Amino acid sequence: MALTKVDISIMDNVGTTANKLLAYDGSGNLPAVDGSQLTNVNTGVTVSASDPTISTNPSGGVGTEWHNTTSGEAYICTDATAGENVWTNIGAGTGDIQPFNFPGSSYGYTWGGTIPTNNVIERVSFTSDGNSTDVGDMLVAGGERTGCSSPTHGYCSGGYPPSGNSNVIERMSWATEGNTVDVGDLTSTRRDGSSCSSETHCYWIGGSQVNIIERSADASSANAVDVGDLTQGYGHPGGSSDTNAGYGYCHGGYVSSARSNYIDRFQMAASANGTDIGDLFAVAGQTGGSSSLTHGYNFGSGSSAPRTDVIQKFAFGSSTTGTDVGNLIQALWVSTGVSSLTHSYSCGGDNGAGGGSPVNTIQKWPHASDTNASDIGDLTTNKNYLGPCGSQY
Repeated sequence: MALTKVDISIMDNVGTTANKLLAYDGSGNLPAVDGSQLTNVNTGVTVSASDPTISTNPSGGVGTEWHNTTSGEAYICTDATAGENVWTNIGAGTGDIQPFNFPGSSYGYTWGGTIPTNNVIERVSFTSDGNSTDVGDMLVAGGERTGCSSPTHGYCSGGYPPSGNSNVIERMSWATEGNTVDVGDLTSTRRDGSSCSSETHCYWIGGSQVNIIERSADASSANAVDVGDLTQGYGHPGGSSDTNAGYGYCHGGYVSSARSNYIDRFQMAASANGTDIGDLFAVAGQTGGSSSLTHGYNFGSGSSAPRTDVIQKFAFGSSTTGTDVGNLIQALWVSTGVSSLTHSYSCGGDNGAGGGSPVNTIQKWPHASDTNASDIGDLTTNKNYLGPCGSQY
């Protein structure tokens, strides 16, 4: 067998310069080298001048790390679902990047109330029962201001401030909370409208017994644009959002000064008119609205007798009929509805005639079973003339 000749002198050719072998020192450590010359080394960290998005599908799956060299923020992928990834911020601890979550999982928010001077934004926890927290002020004080939700902000619009009906659209950041900023205008001044939310737009519906459907974009400061008509002109109807299927719902409210039982549905992704798809269990005016993943809820009714404590729900779909599923803790009207993944909430409202008996009650009921509401806490003050829908994330 032939032996291959080996030049053993090569083994002594050690160092950190070109054509040298690396050797451990007496402590078993490699010498310092220029790491920039290393290639094809996977550190498991993505470095980019921008943030990841929900459609950034990491090849490493859960646990993939991302560094934004512009902002200095860092993220870990905590849910690797194609097109719906969740990137959790491990720097500031806020500003996670995740799919639009409606209904909410953390907090609900009410906007103002008690015509004409209240401008307080209150936060209700979805993870524990208790009293609300004052987190900021609206630019425009007043009642009957309805709310919308985007992945990053809460919005409110319209209402009845001291100087008359408003057309202002305001928003507040989920990450920082605090006071709102003016980001646009409705197409007209009006009060007691309702709202629906998609991932990209706020939909402002009805109010002052008009039939308008308009929307404003979440991504920028923008005025609302008229995109369709409801089947009726509504005053203070409930609003519900089926974001999975892309439809908004308007239900109950005053039509020609009488309480109604209409349920209208409209497609949120397109400019489209509403369609009458069914009836509530009972007529309702100056009512609240909320949403589960599968149903819309309408609750309370009426400044004049008979005031009601009825909680109604209807299934999302092209044809539906409302059913009586429970009762509020008292007959109530002009309260705000906010929605978590598991429960609906009624906040504040009035239990008397003519707006003279505001309450501070926060009550909730489960989506999983049909049952009465329970008292779980208080707003910071008694409030009536709240908009039918608040905001949530």
